[in-house]
Amino acid sequence: MSDRQTLPNRRKPGTGRRKPGASSRSAARRQRKGGKWRRGWIIAVLALLVTLPLLFHRRIPNSFGNLGSLVDTFLPWVGVAIPVLAIAAIVRRSATAGVALLVPTLIWGMMFGNALVPGKGGGAYDVRVLSHNVDAANKDPQQTAADLLAADADIVALEEITAADLKVYKAAFADTYPHVVARGTVALWSKFPVEESESVDVGFAWTRALRAEVATPEGKVAVYVAHLASVRVGTSGFTSDQRNNTIKQLGQQIAQEKVAGVIVMGDFNGTANDRSLAPLTYGLRSAQGAAGFGFGFTWPAKFPMARIDHILVRGVTPTKAWVMDSTGSDHRPVVAELRI
Repeated sequence: MSDRQTLPNRRKPGTGRRKPGASSRSAARRQRKGGKWRRGWIIAVLALLVTLPLLFHRRIPNSFGNLGSLVDTFLPWVGVAIPVLAIAAIVRRSATAGVALLVPTLIWGMMFGNALVPGKGGGAYDVRVLSHNVDAANKDPQQTAADLLAADADIVALEEITAADLKVYKAAFADTYPHVVARGTVALWSKFPVEESESVDVGFAWTRALRAEVATPEGKVAVYVAHLASVRVGTSGFTSDQRNNTIKQLGQQIAQEKVAGVIVMGDFNGTANDRSLAPLTYGLRSAQGAAGFGFGFTWPAKFPMARIDHILVRGVTPTKAWVMDSTGSDHRPVVAELRI
């Protein structure tokens, strides 16, 4: 044997054995990366289901309990599911769910995003108009009248007025609005002269709509005030047949209107999305949609979930629109500024 000592084999740097557990940690990292796409499939499926009522709400028939109109009425609220599912996707760290959520987000944005665009409308206005269902069960019409006077509108349309409350509003508005038209449960007050007025038959035993020609300094406008039939949600579904009949009758009369400038105000018991409102809204422009910010929900007053009170126009330009605070009614008032 050699006298030399046998030295242990030296390994080059970097060629040593891997530390125990290094391989498993690397595999765990790869699993976590891949897991972002494997996790959250239930959330992704729910996100895609959210798109169904948005895309196909018009395919939902009204033959069973007017279900289609019910979905149309509350359709914007489908969007509430999107941030809820987004939070779930973040908690789960799911890339799959995040990508799936892009679909309902884009569709909802295309359908309703315009309502959230600031700065619509603008410019000078000629007439400020206000419409309010004051509620036949209103316990304090005097305070409601004071709230409405504070809005400083030029034309005020009120719906669901009882005979007793009409006296209250007439007394409260007397100094500000010298021109008054009252028909049944609807009425109009104006700072400008009313050249002529008439009741509008919408199929009720009592009057719930009127037409007036108002002579503004910038020209004459035809003003309609209407309170359409109520809808009911119950065991039989969304009952709206009577309302739909009133819509058709009022829509026919407005379509035949000869005055160029038309303002239609009132409680329509339906939203602009409700397909049944089409015979009335056709050819008219929503002041809120054209010059307001947000959806402008008006009912119920304590927590508004739908805009069933409207100001629609033709031949005039909305420059601003908004919803007032609650006045003691179960509806909130709507206001718009218009250029004649």
